[in-house]
Amino acid sequence: MIDFIVWVLTNIAMSFWRIAWTITHPGQWLDWSNGESLVRFIYYGGSVEFFFAVFTAVLVFTIFGLWNRALLWGAVRGLEGFANTVGRIFAWAGLLMVLQQIVIIFSQRVFAASELGFGFGATLTFDLSWWSEELKLYNALIVALCCAYTFVQKGHVRVDLLYAPASYRTKRMIDMIGSLMFMVPMAVLIWMYAWFFMWRHLVTPKVSASDKLDLMLRKATILRWNVETIGFSPNGFNAYFLFKVLLVVFSAMVFLQAIAFFYRSFLEWSEGPASEDRYLDRDVTETGATDAAH
Repeated sequence: MIDFIVWVLTNIAMSFWRIAWTITHPGQWLDWSNGESLVRFIYYGGSVEFFFAVFTAVLVFTIFGLWNRALLWGAVRGLEGFANTVGRIFAWAGLLMVLQQIVIIFSQRVFAASELGFGFGATLTFDLSWWSEELKLYNALIVALCCAYTFVQKGHVRVDLLYAPASYRTKRMIDMIGSLMFMVPMAVLIWMYAWFFMWRHLVTPKVSASDKLDLMLRKATILRWNVETIGFSPNGFNAYFLFKVLLVVFSAMVFLQAIAFFYRSFLEWSEGPASEDRYLDRDVTETGATDAAH
């Protein structure tokens, strides 16, 4: 146990140097025309070092926020605003999915067309099967990019057999514990798997979470972009790498929302019922009632 505590504290202490090095040496990990730079970006993006860098940054910000509550409320408003903005934009993918499906049905059944083109000037033309399979992307956009938005809107289902009868402060404590014990670990775990899963479909030779940095740097000279363009059918949708990218974005947004939810729950717990739903940007209907489920 002592060894583990020393390991954690050492990584936290080293994180300050790692963050400073990252900021002062952007060319070492952002110059993707250089194979070694790209390898460093891939390796550290799913590494223990990156986890502790993020953890330390959040920890330091939280400590300052305890001293100045305005910082925490600013983080809550910023992160919730980000989730709301992204969610409200990509929620329109549902309408696009319905309209595109209608066009596909009419083109195939009424006009017996084999191809379908969209666009102004430069038309994007693909086989009907491509457009049919591409509908999955709209669904993925909604699931991945609207999850945090739905959480802000309190639209997710909650099993509240114990939560509903609890007192105000007990509910806030449950929310704080839930965000740290469930949301954050789940988001981190998905990120760790999704990060290398995504890059395995973007570059060659394949990278692995078990690869050491030295081994990956030796691969740098032969590292090439090799974006996945294989479909499930000969003329079907062939950009499935986008699903891997969305999985990474999903985990990042859930992690950020978990931090925002922890801050909100803590502030509402410490400031009392008068701060409940403070600054919360909820969607409303024309009659003024909230759309999200309570």
